[in-house]
Amino acid sequence: MLPGSVRIRVKAAGINFFEGLLVQGQYQIRPDLPFTPGSEGAGVVLASPASAGFRRGQRVAFLADYGRGTYAETADIRPAAAVAIPEAMSSEEGSALLTTYLTAHFGLHRRAMLQRGETLLVHAGAGGVGSAAIQLGKAAGATVIATAGSDEKVEFCLSLGADAALNYRQQDLAARVRELTGGRGADVILDPVGGEVFERSTKCIAFEGRIVVVGFTSGRIAEVATNHPLMKSYSIVGVHLNLYLQRTPGLVTAVTTELLELYRQGAIKPQVTTRYPLIEAPHALRAVMSGKTMGKAILTAC
Repeated sequence: MLPGSVRIRVKAAGINFFEGLLVQGQYQIRPDLPFTPGSEGAGVVLASPASAGFRRGQRVAFLADYGRGTYAETADIRPAAAVAIPEAMSSEEGSALLTTYLTAHFGLHRRAMLQRGETLLVHAGAGGVGSAAIQLGKAAGATVIATAGSDEKVEFCLSLGADAALNYRQQDLAARVRELTGGRGADVILDPVGGEVFERSTKCIAFEGRIVVVGFTSGRIAEVATNHPLMKSYSIVGVHLNLYLQRTPGLVTAVTTELLELYRQGAIKPQVTTRYPLIEAPHALRAVMSGKTMGKAILTAC
């Protein structure tokens, strides 16, 4: 057990797109080999320093440092990276809460300053960050439009509370968003996809709108002609959760507390739709990276 850490029996571990890049050596952060992947999970405290405030047997959700991850039976976690979860929240839900909902919350509220009554466009709405953003957008009083790549995923977005959902493979995304907003465009666009989707977003962003760059699941990083945001008076901002964990841990704690309260109120609910045993982690990562899953995929009974 690492000095000062909390040892946790991992009951469930969330699977995220960037973890697939990490194990392939294609992520911007590259832990020394060998390493254990996995950035988030939930489980039961096995041992804890007295100063950490946790007791043996307590149920927690937690974030792991790169390379000391959650695809394991046990994990040693910094005390500040763990939080007790409500009795009503399952370990599966706890494992799907922190990475995606913190990312979406920081993107919508810290970076884009989403306001009640604004229109939010969420790309990849059936994915982990996207499904979190739909729920958080509705909780904030926004009108939410979601995009997805199949009719099944469109229905999933609507089930989460999206006011409208578009199959971007079958519809002119920019034209449809302009139509739904009376020609004004979306005030805030959350983009985990990049590439062509980002380029189409620039055609339906409102005056003084904000495009939030969360990732590049399309595999292509878009290039921006800077005269375009100048002429249309919109902003492009990014959100990288790991930097918030490093530089503003107190803010992360405060937002986590807010997320747990939203869960208690029923305003958000992690969407665990696919479960894999730990031994199938490689297959699970491939499924997430291929876009075959909806909501959140997790490893169970780790």
